[in-house]
Amino acid sequence: MLNKIKTFFINVQFVYWVILVLFAIFVSLTWVGNSRLGLLNEKIDLITSDLTYLEENTAASTTELRKSITQTHSDLSLAINDEKKNVGEIEELLGVYKEENEKISGTVTTLEKLSKIDPEILQKYSKVFFLSEHYAPARLAEIPDTYEYHEDKFSKLDSQVYPYLENMLKSALADNLGIYVYSAYRSYEEQNALKSLYTVIYGAGTANQFSADQGYSEHQLGTAVDLITTGIGGTLEGFENTEAYLWLLNNAYKFGFTLSYPKYNDFYVYEPWHWRFVGVKLATHLHDTQQNFYDLDQREIDEYLINLFE
Repeated sequence: MLNKIKTFFINVQFVYWVILVLFAIFVSLTWVGNSRLGLLNEKIDLITSDLTYLEENTAASTTELRKSITQTHSDLSLAINDEKKNVGEIEELLGVYKEENEKISGTVTTLEKLSKIDPEILQKYSKVFFLSEHYAPARLAEIPDTYEYHEDKFSKLDSQVYPYLENMLKSALADNLGIYVYSAYRSYEEQNALKSLYTVIYGAGTANQFSADQGYSEHQLGTAVDLITTGIGGTLEGFENTEAYLWLLNNAYKFGFTLSYPKYNDFYVYEPWHWRFVGVKLATHLHDTQQNFYDLDQREIDEYLINLFE
């Protein structure tokens, strides 16, 4: 019996220690688990904190980045607009420069052209201005016999004007009309001799009605011609009744010629044979407006000098 009791207590003691050991192991495992769990929770909290920080900072960074992009775009737009403005201003300045340059070039060209044109050539000399006794055209061209009424006369005309006269006479011939030069350039001395002759023949009063004094004749300019046709006896009288005169009234302006002394002019008797070269542009203007060369103001006439040989 005693042995049974003893054995019982030994078993109880063994069980106690087993339970104690198991409890100790349980406690140890629980502590280790709690420790690891705590560490894990700490890591989770840390990761969560990091994620939150990252998210917040990412959002902030994204916002800042968007702001930076927006500002950069705005600055770029302003820069582009400023550049466009600068380019526009530069182009405007270039345009102004170009315009001024064209004006200067045009002025230089005009002055260069005018320097080659005799300024006397469009002056109103008949009983208005005096032409120097020393004046003569710079270059004179001899009119061929083909266009001379008197084959032995050797008339001359300003060399720049002659081509226009030649084309006019050729055009008339193409229309079956023979128009010839009766008289062209006369020097100061020749005009003086002619006026003296007319004065002796007709008297001073009559001569002054149809013949200019020396220095006042358009013939001295070398741009005026007296024209004649066949069938009127070799005189200028009666020229107004010819088909040649009618043709000149309708066509002479196309070649730069105008009638100097039409009916009722204030200078000389009606001279249907006396035609003066004034340039196609001015002659066309006179023809279209039914005006006489001497009706225009000299300043208006001078505006056509630049286009005299165009």
